[in-house]
Amino acid sequence: MIVSFNIEYRTSWGEEVWLTGSTSELGNNDFAKAIPLQTVDGIHWTVQKELQPSDENVITYSYFIWKDEKTVRNEWNSIPRHLYLRGDKNKKYRIYDNWKNIPEQQYLYSAAFTESLLAHRHKAALPKSYKKSLVIKAYAPRISSDYCLAICGNQSILGNWESSNALLMSDSNFPEWISEIDATKLTFPLEYKFVLYNKKEKKAEAWESNPNRYMANPEIKANETLVISDRYAYFQTPAWKGAGVAIPVFSLKSESSYGIGDLGDLKQMIDWAVSTDQQVVQILPINDTTMTHTWTDSYPYNSISIYAFHPMYTNLQQLGKLKDKKALATFAKQQKELNNLPAIDYEAVNQLKWNYFELIFKQEGEKVLASEEFKTFFESNKEWLQPYAVFSHLRDVYKTPDFRKWPQYTIYNAEEIEKLCQPQAADYSSIAIYFYIQFNLHLQLMAATKYARDNGVVLKGDIPIGISRNSVEAWTEPHYFNLNGQAGAPPDDFSVNGQNWGFPTYNWEMMEKDGYAWWMKRFHKMSEYFDAYRIDHILGFFRIWEIPMNAVHGLLGQFVPALPMSKMEIESYGLSFRDEFLKPYIHEYFLEQVFGSHTDYVKETFIEPTDTWEVYRMRSEFDTQRKVEAYFADKTDEESSRIKEGLYSLISDVLFVPDHKEPQKFHPRIGVQHDFIYRSLNEWEKTAFNRLYDQYYYHRHNEFWHQQAMKKLPQLTQSTRMLVCGEDLGMIPECVAWVMNDLRILSLEIQRMPKNPTYEFGHLNEYPYRSVCTISTHDMSTLRGWWEEDYQQTQRYYNSMLGRHGNAPSVATAELCEEIVRNHLYSNSILCILAWQDWLSIDETWRNPNVQEERINVPSNPRHYWRYRMHLTLEELLKAEGLNNKIKELVNQTGRKPLKSDKENR
Repeated sequence: MIVSFNIEYRTSWGEEVWLTGSTSELGNNDFAKAIPLQTVDGIHWTVQKELQPSDENVITYSYFIWKDEKTVRNEWNSIPRHLYLRGDKNKKYRIYDNWKNIPEQQYLYSAAFTESLLAHRHKAALPKSYKKSLVIKAYAPRISSDYCLAICGNQSILGNWESSNALLMSDSNFPEWISEIDATKLTFPLEYKFVLYNKKEKKAEAWESNPNRYMANPEIKANETLVISDRYAYFQTPAWKGAGVAIPVFSLKSESSYGIGDLGDLKQMIDWAVSTDQQVVQILPINDTTMTHTWTDSYPYNSISIYAFHPMYTNLQQLGKLKDKKALATFAKQQKELNNLPAIDYEAVNQLKWNYFELIFKQEGEKVLASEEFKTFFESNKEWLQPYAVFSHLRDVYKTPDFRKWPQYTIYNAEEIEKLCQPQAADYSSIAIYFYIQFNLHLQLMAATKYARDNGVVLKGDIPIGISRNSVEAWTEPHYFNLNGQAGAPPDDFSVNGQNWGFPTYNWEMMEKDGYAWWMKRFHKMSEYFDAYRIDHILGFFRIWEIPMNAVHGLLGQFVPALPMSKMEIESYGLSFRDEFLKPYIHEYFLEQVFGSHTDYVKETFIEPTDTWEVYRMRSEFDTQRKVEAYFADKTDEESSRIKEGLYSLISDVLFVPDHKEPQKFHPRIGVQHDFIYRSLNEWEKTAFNRLYDQYYYHRHNEFWHQQAMKKLPQLTQSTRMLVCGEDLGMIPECVAWVMNDLRILSLEIQRMPKNPTYEFGHLNEYPYRSVCTISTHDMSTLRGWWEEDYQQTQRYYNSMLGRHGNAPSVATAELCEEIVRNHLYSNSILCILAWQDWLSIDETWRNPNVQEERINVPSNPRHYWRYRMHLTLEELLKAEGLNNKIKELVNQTGRKPLKSDKENR
């Protein structure tokens, strides 16, 4: 078959349009084997190829721009072009395409909509083909399964402008629609419009509002098909809005839970979402974090594998029943005891589940590992599964996750690991049990995913920005990471000293060399289970806050990459540079403010006088925060903690921080205006420093960081069809909004953390439509907790945001919470996803009597125990008709009601 590809694209000097596709003639989607198009004017590009159709008679293809021996631009290709080749070998196809940019409504093309919210479960067949035909294709994602796209025009076959007789299009490649018209029945010129057709009532409900589409005589020849592609159909319909719930899997609680939520419990959470007309269930990361087998492993953002799931999320009932009745009775007894606890006992839960794993693996493991389903899973996941299983085994054998301290295998060797994973190897059973657990976790999460999709609910996951330095990835692929630095965040509303996560930072230069393959594989794996995801700390793709290894707090960090300042540049702002600006400023006048009655002890032990009167320096054995931390490691009393924190503050009391790579260049220390060294400056110096500081942190890097993000994010966010939501909180450079808007990434909006610096509280009606709004996140106090934190702030919110007069109540009543929830549901955001605790706050009967128990995480505490659990079971929640009806009514009142077809899909 002869296929002529034609596209209009206005190139710049030196650019060429190239084509790649799924057949050998088009390069088998290998850009290195792609084919160039020809042009005579730099605008109209064409190429003709003889193609051999595959067994499915369908070819996918796309265009890209080539310049200077490299790809400089790709099309948006989340929905690939499909060409259906039908007819004899002499058939000709003439295709006219348009370049595909990211659609404004890209969210409607995501899997969240096409697989869940607006999924077409029963797609139509391809339209009948003709020897001489006109094929018209159009994109229209906002069409539920009760409707279809149709063409109405000035031909009898198109209804002669009678919409009830319009030609119905096929949704076989939804959200693309296709029609094939017998060209022998057409007369030209052709005029037509797309209409929204109600299949049940057999009538058109909406017409395109744009002028008629027009086609002069295209001179279709015998045995030729003309294909007109890449049309977009829009109708005047209200903006789609949805509601959802956020809750960690570990916090779920059912009558059959083993003291912690599991993947089986997700189905009942989805049932609750359906019963309340919510369309999204959002969870925290569920990756394996097992390092020490203690409660310190409870932090879900410090995983040992970016692929493996935590064994504790396994639903034990789905593994099969133990034949040992005595053991089964013991587990049943322990299950009740753990399930009755108000919070998670992380260590007891994991010990119990591992006891069960070992018994059930002995009973069922051999049979499961011999199954065809397991073999398929193993081959598809072998690349990460074998290193993970061996790492987990060696971690326990050597009693540490720090592979650098192992007596063997400190350097990863794939051949050695392969040998350990062979059935004849001595430790095979200790390794294979991890294959067994991960296979079952995969099956259980896939079942929950399918259940969510079948019920029109989007399952939204979470991709952490960092990896642990003691992880499988740090062991197997150390070249991708900078292991001599610590990732964190500068000071923000979560932590006045910044946050030190301890993760290594990424070696982006190395990742760029292979097209970010590490990230691409990670995103693709995520897309197997989730239709939407939250990018944790999306700012990390622009720049990361890197902290020296000798620091504990985040204040001594610097952005990487960044543009440090030379001494000459600093002095150009009017600030005379002095070496003292790089050293901790310690003066007699404020020591007592910091240390109180312990001041003399601090002088005698940790600091020493300098040649300058009343000025001190840190003693060499305490001149870094890590040295101080080590000294106080076994001292946990309140006085010791105060002294330790005071010493940390002395060490970070510098005006500039040397650059990690260029020590003769400097970064102004973040937030230093609150410290004593800044106060020691004269007014002229303060003014000069503030000018420098403002330029550095808010203007200097905008274009630079924009370029950094645009190297990575377009490729990564478009590598799957998941709906992308970015967690863009904290110190946000202006360029973040540019990138997120260009790439159609949903932002995160929180009223108590407004992005407009002139607001104390965000204005809900001003939120961008492409955003997720919420009241609180897992890193914050809940609505009720926040209400009680700062009465003066609460009073201002009560008067200004709620428009109430008089004194604010000291606690957030159910009535107040309901008003705040309703206001958020009325916001301009496409999605309003509230923490489960905030949903329950609207009902005095069902909310937790103890507001302090509702908090999930305290970011300022690096040793926080993640153990929050629902205070009632999912079974009780599903029967709470008063609460559920109230939530359903709120969702419906505020325009977030599921569409008719969503309900049908459920």
